[in-house]
Amino acid sequence: MSGTDTEAKIGPASCAGCGSHYCQDQAKTMSKSHPIADSAEHSKAERVYRELRRRIRGLELQPGSRLQKNEIAVEFGVSRAPVSEAIAWLAEEGLVDVFPQSGSFVAPIRPEDVREALLIRTGLEVEAVRRVAQQADGQLLKRLDENLDAQEAAIRDNDMAALDDLDEAFHATIIGALDSPRAQRLLDSARALLDRPRFHALPEDGRPHATLSEHRRIADAIRTGDPELAGAAMRVHIAMVARAIERDSEESEKRAKSKSSR
Repeated sequence: MSGTDTEAKIGPASCAGCGSHYCQDQAKTMSKSHPIADSAEHSKAERVYRELRRRIRGLELQPGSRLQKNEIAVEFGVSRAPVSEAIAWLAEEGLVDVFPQSGSFVAPIRPEDVREALLIRTGLEVEAVRRVAQQADGQLLKRLDENLDAQEAAIRDNDMAALDDLDEAFHATIIGALDSPRAQRLLDSARALLDRPRFHALPEDGRPHATLSEHRRIADAIRTGDPELAGAAMRVHIAMVARAIERDSEESEKRAKSKSSR
């Protein structure tokens, strides 16, 4: 079993006030991705799914944490059925491991999943930004500029959670300009596997400011209308994200080895 037997105590739900653009976008696509006959049960399962996913993504629920269905059901005021459905969706995304007769656990961060997700993100987002650069209007550029100003404020306030949400919203704004729900869902799935290592690496020295600079170069490239320049800026950004994740992973391994040798 890859999960440990650590039990996670689920805290108060806060998704409704988190301001995450992912939560809003995902809510719109869940009905298409996971149809449920009973709309009321669908709504309950979706609410549980979004909040558990937020906690896993933000590392509030650590890899290996046990998901206790009874406790989750009590917290959200639902039966076990919506909880089981939500956990099944998370398992499809690779965020939860379900072991029959043993339970459900937050999945470990697997290097192979990270590599695959980076491959998908690179191919999808580079092509997306190339197309967006050729059709961007003033409204899109205004939204990107407002997002970048908010990112700068988050860095100034040392609010990494807000910066992470704004990072996600920046990329969602670009892919959303294509008006391609399938592309959006594919990107969401890839980001689901990258959220935890990316969030963990974000506070790395200099990385927040570097992230903002890379995002500004992407926005400036879109502004020029040059698809090749925009594609190159996005490719460099994702490559830098990959390097930050790799460095953070290496440091984590060193700390783990040092602790085990004591």
